[in-house]
Order: sequence, then C-alpha cells, then structure tokens
Amino acid sequence: MPTGRSSTDAAPAVTHPTARRASTVGAAHRAVVDVGHLVRFRVETVRRRRAIPTTVATLVAITVAACTLPALLPGARDLDGRAHDVLLLLPTAFAAFLLLTMVSAVASGGGRELLNRDHGVAFPVSPTTDHLGALLMAPLNIAWLIQGWALLGCIAYVLPILQAPAGLFVVLLWLAVATSSAQVVAWTMEAIRRRPYGRTVVRCIVAAFGGAVLALQMTGQLIDVLDHLPTVALVARAVHGFTVGWAVVVLVLVVWLLVAVAVGAVPAHLAARRPPLDEARVESGQYAARRTPATVVGMLMRMDRGSIWRSVPMRRGIAVLGVGPGLIALLGGMTWPTMTILPGLVASGGVLLFGVNVWCLDSRGLLWRENLPADPRQVFVARALVLSEFVLAASAVTIALAAVRAGVPAPQELTAIVALVLVVTVQVVAAGMRWSAQRPFPVDMRSARATPAPPMVMVGYSTRLALSTTFTGLTFSMLARVPDWRISILVAIPFLAWSSVRLMRTARAWADPVERARVVMAVAA
Repeated sequence: MPTGRSSTDAAPAVTHPTARRASTVGAAHRAVVDVGHLVRFRVETVRRRRAIPTTVATLVAITVAACTLPALLPGARDLDGRAHDVLLLLPTAFAAFLLLTMVSAVASGGGRELLNRDHGVAFPVSPTTDHLGALLMAPLNIAWLIQGWALLGCIAYVLPILQAPAGLFVVLLWLAVATSSAQVVAWTMEAIRRRPYGRTVVRCIVAAFGGAVLALQMTGQLIDVLDHLPTVALVARAVHGFTVGWAVVVLVLVVWLLVAVAVGAVPAHLAARRPPLDEARVESGQYAARRTPATVVGMLMRMDRGSIWRSVPMRRGIAVLGVGPGLIALLGGMTWPTMTILPGLVASGGVLLFGVNVWCLDSRGLLWRENLPADPRQVFVARALVLSEFVLAASAVTIALAAVRAGVPAPQELTAIVALVLVVTVQVVAAGMRWSAQRPFPVDMRSARATPAPPMVMVGYSTRLALSTTFTGLTFSMLARVPDWRISILVAIPFLAWSSVRLMRTARAWADPVERARVVMAVAA
C-alpha cells in the first residue's frame, strides 16, 4: 500500500541544474540542522550537566592564558634571543600541527562520531552530517588542545603586544583549516581502506610517506625541506600586524576552510557506501588457542590484551600515539630537555582511548567475567597492568623516534626522561582507573571512531589530564638541566607515592561488591 516518504529515502532524480543546486543546498541545510539536534542530544545525555559550564570556562581560561601569559615570560619579544629561535620554528610547528591532525583523523577513520554505530541503525544520519559532526568533535582530544595552546603561546611569546592579536587570529584560523583539511584526507583514506585491497593500498601510502621522511633525514635534506614549507610564507605575513599581507593570508585561509569543509563531504559519502572491513575482519576472525598462563593474573591479563589488541581503534590509536608525536619531534629536532613534554602527551592520549572508562572493553561480557573464580583485586591489578603496558609501549616508540635527532643523552637527561615516563604512567593509570569506577558508561568500542565517554565528559578528562601531565613534564624538563642526575629520582618518589596511594584506594573501592555491581550494571547496560 502507498506510504509517505521517509527522511531516509533517496531523493528523486534531478536533472535541471537549478534544481540540482537547490537539492544540494537543501541537503547541506538539513545536515547542519541534524548536527544541531545531535549536539543537543549529546548534551542531554551528560549526567552532570552542571559541570558543562565549568568545563567550557576552564577551556576558555586556559586558551586565554596561552594567548597572554607567554608574553610575560623572560625573553619574550626579544628577537635577538630565544624569541628569535621560537619564531624560526613557527613554520615547522604549523606544518607539524597539520600533519599530526591528519594522522590522528586517519587513524580514527575520519574523526570522532556524534552518533555511535548502533544508534545510527535506528536513527540514520547522512554522511554529510557525520562529516560535520566529526569536525566538531576533532578538537575534543588532548593532542589537539595541547598543540593548539602551544601555537597560541608561541605567537604570544614572539610578537609585540600590538601585533599579537593579528597573529593569534591567524593561528585560530590555521587550527580550523588544518582540522578541516585533515578530515578531507581522513575520509579519503577511509574510502580507500573500505575497498578491496584497500588496507594494502593505505599501508603502502603510509610506508611511502615514512620512507620519504626517513630518506630526507638520512641524506641531510630534511632541514632544507622544512625551510621551504608553504607555512614559511604564511608565518612571514602573519607576524607583522594588520597589514595587506595579513589580510591576504586571512582571505586565503577563509577560502581554504570553506572549500575543505565542503569537499570533505564527498569522500564521506564514498566511505559510507561500503562497510568497514577492518572491524568486520576483527569480529569474524578466528584466533588459535595458546598455552594457558600459570597464574590467574596472567590469564586475566591475556584476556585484557586480547580485548585491546583485537580492537581496531586501539591498534590504530597506539600507532598514532607512538609514531605521531615521535615524528613531530623528529622533524622539529627536539632536544632531550624539551622532549619531556611528549611522555605526558602520549600517556594521556593512551588513557583517553579507553582508560577513562576501562571496564567498557568488556561491555556485556563483564557480567560473565564477574562469575569467574577470580579475586576482584586480581581483576583490578590485571586491568591496571595492561593499561600501563599500553601506555608504556606508546611512550617507548615516541621516545625512540625522538631520540634519532636528539643524540646521546647526558646522565641527568636520561634519568629525567625515564623518571618522567614512570611518573606520568602511574599518574594517568591511577586517574583512569579512578574515573572508570566513579563514572562508568555503556560504550561499544568496536567502532574505529568510538570514544569511551560522552564528548563533554571527554573534554573534562582531556583538560584535567593536560594540566596535570603538562605540569609534570615541565617539572622534569627543568630537572633535565640540573647537573646532578639523582635529583630527578628524588623528585619522582613523591609523585609515584601519591599516585600509588590513589591507585590502591581505587582498588579497595573495586573490591566492594556494591560498588563493583554498580560499575558492572552501568557498563553492561
């Protein structure tokens, strides 16, 4: 019998050019409206909505501080000293932000999603809506925030007070342009990945890019390439205040932004027409049984490792966390004292992948695991150890890549970086395990673009981790310049003791059957 058309029905064929343009404009308008609906839906799902204004105010306050406080530091605006060195590194920093954003977006399959895959079955949204939602969600991660704050701080440190507003405006535009451009590349790579032999093609592209960077580094041509990046001209015209050159740069960036946002919908539609092969291969794969571990904790750790390493977002995430910051450090030629910012960034990113809601890896299977003859403390220890392994593996890859150009470290530098890795690992694991017990969420982590908590909650987690790990990194950065290497060990002891106490407190709470039942029922809902 005849029925009315649904909003998900394909539009009728349109042949007239004017009608086609009107149809395209109408589809774009509907996508923007749908994004607004999804954002309001996400906000309504936040349990503590009173914390949203506080979180937003905190982000704004940190951004304002990044735009102003560096101008008060010693050596600011001194183009004959350290400020000149920062100015020379700005073009590379601009390019590094674009590269890291691209890598992060490609690894997450186009970006983060406003509507998860299971809900998309009952409430389908257009690929354009998915693309716009990914653009909104892209800044809600610690790597993007820290990189953005660092660029704003560099401009405030270098430029005079009267010229700083013009430079800061260009930086904000560049953050938007880089994010939208990264989404175009990410959706394109995702469309390629979902085709037959797409994974092989994507791996060849990544290998070719990595081989080209390695070849430039080995032949000593990397510095020459960095000196001729297009961002050099962009920075040169953006640092002289409100001039004609500045207006040209702003116009180019605005046009670039609008084109990238519009073009990104095209590969998003191409990717939406094919199923995600990576996720299907993991879910339908067969895995041979291995020898049973001798201890209960060992068996629990094996199951937890399987949950992580057989998850598409986890495998891609550790590649981004390990290779991305390390590659940026390699291109920028970071020294060992300045390298101390990387372990905190990597550790925080690893915990944000799943550690802030670590029990969601089991989903409904957590009901089954609670019936196993294992002490609750053993379950907690196994999960904490596996999370630590994940963070340490990503940090080791980052430091190994960054060390290629940093050279042989001095004893105090090596001690500071090792102590820092241990401190931030215990710090973020303790925070993640505590948040996992306090605020569990039912999340399907099979999707390559899934997040372990609602977006606004993730913003709060990202901010708190960014503040704590950045403070720790700056502390050990100063210690790396102290001649006595034993000072780093002495300073690390109270950090480790405090985080260990918080971790043991969370373990005692997990042993409480009432608290554990609350977490299990929330995750398995």
